[in-house]
Amino acid sequence: MSNVKRINLALQGGGAHGAFTWGVLDRILAEDDIEIAAISGTSAGALNGAALKAGMVAGGRQGARENLSWLWEQIGAVTDERLTAWISAAAPSAGIIAKMIEYSPAYTAFDLTTRMMSPYLYGPALRNPLERILCDMHFDEICAPEGPALHICATNVRSGKIRVFSGEEVSPNSIMASACLPSLFKAVEFEDPKTGEVEAYWDGGYTGNPALFPLYNNDLPDDILVVNINPLRRETLPSDPQSIQNRVNEISFNSSLFRELRAIDFVKRLLNQNKVAKGTMKDVLVHMISDDELMNTLNVATKTIPAPVVLARLKEAGFAAADQFLAQHKSDLNKQSTIDLQEMFS
Repeated sequence: MSNVKRINLALQGGGAHGAFTWGVLDRILAEDDIEIAAISGTSAGALNGAALKAGMVAGGRQGARENLSWLWEQIGAVTDERLTAWISAAAPSAGIIAKMIEYSPAYTAFDLTTRMMSPYLYGPALRNPLERILCDMHFDEICAPEGPALHICATNVRSGKIRVFSGEEVSPNSIMASACLPSLFKAVEFEDPKTGEVEAYWDGGYTGNPALFPLYNNDLPDDILVVNINPLRRETLPSDPQSIQNRVNEISFNSSLFRELRAIDFVKRLLNQNKVAKGTMKDVLVHMISDDELMNTLNVATKTIPAPVVLARLKEAGFAAADQFLAQHKSDLNKQSTIDLQEMFS
């Protein structure tokens, strides 16, 4: 197809809030003239990326959309559009639901337990719920050379370094590692295919949420579309323990992304000032889809507890945000960045 716009996707982690990314991807996949060349994902972003790729390899764009719906149905979403519309209309706002979950006795007890006890004391009582879902995902298709290149980010516990799993390295273990919050689950330990050594991994958000550098390869397009689900700014000052810890995590998980965006901005300034020769460094075009207004109404409880109503609202919001982005900026793809990096850091 002529005039196809090729892009790379950078998918953030954020627990159940990754349903926002589901909505974004569902909208982008409806555009026949946008090709997804590569995906870098962390935690929920890794799951979304793996589901998209497996579906794409098996059944093209529609297969990818159906596989993403299947994934979130397993997590807890209602995917019947008639039921979703009814539930969404009858239920209170996402912010009210978030507060209801956060202050419920069950969640309060769960939150206190995870703060006061090591996951190594739980034994098998608290298994990662992703295990069941990952057993039903098709890794022959996820690891296939066809379709978008897929990169999964995790954090090596002992070295503190980022580890990016790509191609045939992507496995149930690497995706669980990418989504392993150390306050909830034991570190995911398995033999690293690169070193042959057994390594331990935590959530990739600490070192790359997600990593952008795997998307700099010369054979990939210049455009990176970041789907951001951790709010860059919160207007309300956190004051209770849960909201303080949640904001600490958001800042931590955004910091690695900011570092890479600053590096991109630095290179772009060098190129624009002719301090380095054109073509010697990649002139990355950066785009971002987010909904900080919605994310400011949610909290750590809605990241942890996949409430069907909240998942439905997140998907709708992601779809709408992507629709707005395409209406405003589709013509900019493969031509220019649509976010001002210097303004972002000022």
